[in-house]
Amino acid sequence: MANGAAIGWALLLEYDGGPFVGWQRQKSGLSVQEVLETAASRLTGGAPVASTVAGRTDAGVHASGQVARIELPGDYAADRLREALNYHLLPHPVAVLAASPAPPDWHPRFSATGRAYSYRILDRGARPALLAGRVWHVAHRLDAEAMHRAAQALIGRHDFSSFRASACQAKSPVRTLDRLDVRREGDLIEVVAEARSFLHRQVRNMVGTLKLIGEGSRDEQNLARVLAARDRRLAGPTAPAHGLFLTGVRYQVDPFGEGRPTQARFVP
Repeated sequence: MANGAAIGWALLLEYDGGPFVGWQRQKSGLSVQEVLETAASRLTGGAPVASTVAGRTDAGVHASGQVARIELPGDYAADRLREALNYHLLPHPVAVLAASPAPPDWHPRFSATGRAYSYRILDRGARPALLAGRVWHVAHRLDAEAMHRAAQALIGRHDFSSFRASACQAKSPVRTLDRLDVRREGDLIEVVAEARSFLHRQVRNMVGTLKLIGEGSRDEQNLARVLAARDRRLAGPTAPAHGLFLTGVRYQVDPFGEGRPTQARFVP
């Protein structure tokens, strides 16, 4: 246990969301938040450690660029803190990639200026073995180029009610979508979405609708009509959680670098 005044730490995290009920603590089931806070409390002699986070991922959703903040007493070297947390995070599939003293008044959620997600679809006949639990398996070929063309209708500032979960607690359904790209590499289709913030399940609901376009059951103009209708019933199904990754969070100043924007943690 280290002694001294509490210091705020920015943490860059990756995790497999499969075993968890999501980021946030729940009444039942194990959360990523609980695992992280338990590991951090091992460094304080058992005293509770609270965490805040850039985005509360749902059950089954993964992260390769989640950002969190914790407060710890004492003066740690960043690398030693990272390794100590990783040791106590075992055997859970959660890892601290980087730790850095947090800038003054910095909050992982409210200081964020952008977020990036990647959704992955494997469209082949054979089920996945190596990618099981990390892709949405679709057993027939999708038209990724048609999906990309259709997706561009969602770029910009819109009312995204048609792609909003019924349990969404956001005060407004209006969001500005900066990027929605669909690209193929072999049997793998990746949907990349970037915005300052997203509605609950917005990305998964957009992907579910794009999948219908890719298989030809809806035309390319359907996405624009669904958006304009502002009616969730007209959009496609919610894509499974296990295909979604939080890949990066952007800040005005990178808490892990030397004054650099966090563009590098976004999907290229």
